[in-house]
Amino acid sequence: MSAVHAPNDWQSLRGSVAIAGAATFGCGEAPGFDDMALLARAAQAAVADAGLTMRDIDGLCTASVSATMWPMPVVEHLGLNPRYIDGTMLGGSSFIAHLLPAMRALQAGQCNSVLICYGSAQRTAAFGRKEIVAARRFLDPQPFEHPYEPLLPASAYALAASRHMHEFGTTRRQLAEVAVAARSWAQLNPEAFMRDPLTLDEVLAARMVSDPLSVRDCCLVTDGAGAIVLVRAECAPDLPKPPVYVLGSATAVWHRQISAMHDLTVTAASQSGREAYAMAGLAAKDIDVVQLYDAFTINTLLFLEDLGFCAKGEGGSFVEGGAIAPGGRLPVNTNGGGLSCVHPGMYGIFALIEAVRQLRGEAGNRQVRNAQTALAHANGGTLSSQATAILGTSATL
Repeated sequence: MSAVHAPNDWQSLRGSVAIAGAATFGCGEAPGFDDMALLARAAQAAVADAGLTMRDIDGLCTASVSATMWPMPVVEHLGLNPRYIDGTMLGGSSFIAHLLPAMRALQAGQCNSVLICYGSAQRTAAFGRKEIVAARRFLDPQPFEHPYEPLLPASAYALAASRHMHEFGTTRRQLAEVAVAARSWAQLNPEAFMRDPLTLDEVLAARMVSDPLSVRDCCLVTDGAGAIVLVRAECAPDLPKPPVYVLGSATAVWHRQISAMHDLTVTAASQSGREAYAMAGLAAKDIDVVQLYDAFTINTLLFLEDLGFCAKGEGGSFVEGGAIAPGGRLPVNTNGGGLSCVHPGMYGIFALIEAVRQLRGEAGNRQVRNAQTALAHANGGTLSSQATAILGTSATL
């Protein structure tokens, strides 16, 4: 019986919840702040942005690389008493993956306002990137990879990039197009960490990290925090900011280790995207602005393909000639993405926040004209977990 009724119940959630508040804090370098302090500042700003107070928050979703029981100190630090708690950790996709369970909790009446939040001081804190990598080896052993001492996660993504090149003729110059487009958007964003000009030749000449990926093909290492607030749709019009409705959301996981990936050129985004589109009643052609988890340049190509913006194998040609840069055919990663804006260990929340800002018309010089629909997609592990959200303005309901 559940198999018969589940799809209708799932699709009935379309537009039932709105993002009422969104905020970032400390993006780039935030000396003197630890993970919790950054998270708290972003959370307080997002709650205020929604026209609420912390007393109104009775749902919490959060995750951290450095603490398996992270929701509990967050509850303590923010002074919350949540009736709904989700600490599911799927890597960088966690915060978009939190959306669908939170929507169900809101619709069930379990809670009224859900805070999704994240913070990391991995660039400036004493416990930084090197320590996190070491902790991952201990807490998340990958027995078929670690004996060979790969440079994870870069080497895993380099493997996927190499396979894409071999199978489809993708070139390093096409990968460089992704980095240059991200930098072009970042130059329009005062919050972006790297805003210097960047050319294709500079990307190609940059220091190699894991062949075929150079340092400019790899995401930043920054501090930063982000948060959003969800409420039921019927409550949203009474709040101060234009509501952004969640039209579709889905998560898919096919593997953990890169060696267990069935096809290095096809990710579980093909499933999460398909299911999110089905819930939203939309397709790739209906999306005005796209925010993708670009931990590496190959990610953008893979996700453009798997999410239906171009055919499999055509990602490289799709991005040529500045097609995803300002003025191109498809606005992608309009804040500068993880490659040029911010990447404090896990990026998913920032893709979601940029989508919200675009649909609210708050993106300043990088604003996409008449944006009514947005796709935010996040990735975790080594192309392991994928979560997709389709967002829309009130005009899309």
